[in-house]
Amino acid sequence: MLDVINFKKPGKTENTTGQGRIEFKDVSVTFGKAGSEHRAVENTTITIEPGEFVCILGPSGCGKSTLMNTVAGYVTPTTGTVLVDGQEISKPGPDRGMVFQQYSLLPWKTVYENIAFGPKMAGKSNDEAGSIANTFLNMVGLSKFGSRYPAELSGGMQQRVGIARALANYPSVLLMDEPFGALDAQTRLMMQENLLDIWKEFGITVLFVTHDVDEAVFLSDRVLVMSAAPGKIINDMRIGLERPRVSEMSTSPIFVEAKHECLQSIRAESLRAFEEQNQ
Repeated sequence: MLDVINFKKPGKTENTTGQGRIEFKDVSVTFGKAGSEHRAVENTTITIEPGEFVCILGPSGCGKSTLMNTVAGYVTPTTGTVLVDGQEISKPGPDRGMVFQQYSLLPWKTVYENIAFGPKMAGKSNDEAGSIANTFLNMVGLSKFGSRYPAELSGGMQQRVGIARALANYPSVLLMDEPFGALDAQTRLMMQENLLDIWKEFGITVLFVTHDVDEAVFLSDRVLVMSAAPGKIINDMRIGLERPRVSEMSTSPIFVEAKHECLQSIRAESLRAFEEQNQ
């Protein structure tokens, strides 16, 4: 059954504050003990400007999620620094919202309580947190489902709750790790289109990890292609598609050319990794 989505738009806002700049400065991440180390990310230096929508692509195991997790504060770089708005990241914080592929909702809390949880932890009163929860429930088209529990919702609806929860602290950066990977094709497309509506309204920086080349090209201002492990940025592509994006753009020459370039970069890295594993 098609998961119909009807997002409600708040008043339009744009990123006029200059908040949400992400800076990777010579970042490397190594896991494991001496003698059995695994270098996941290597010597990555790149800046993402406030309000940009940037996707990270690359072959499996290239360190995409690891790089994102350094921004979230879940992973500490072995060398180098990660900064958001000039502040070095050392732990998770409310200025960075996170949406995972697995919905990660609290199953014992209602949809309303899941969204209100973050504002309450940030010190908001029950009334303030409730008002925020209701605002975002309405925005993602789930105002009638606030009393439901996550298990009572479809996958697409649960992910909409996850997005609402991530935005409830009004972060300057939204981090999304393959958030639509478990959804069917039709729901996935609608989620992509409506995510772009939310991004436009809030004007926040979005860093989005995906394996899907079409998804990356459709959503992004820029696509960062990572090499095989140890991962580093080998292609920083600016996508020339006009906004707002619509699904019909997927057959345009600009889309097809960008997709081809992404696929060529990833294929070359995947082949290199395969050859190295079989030497």
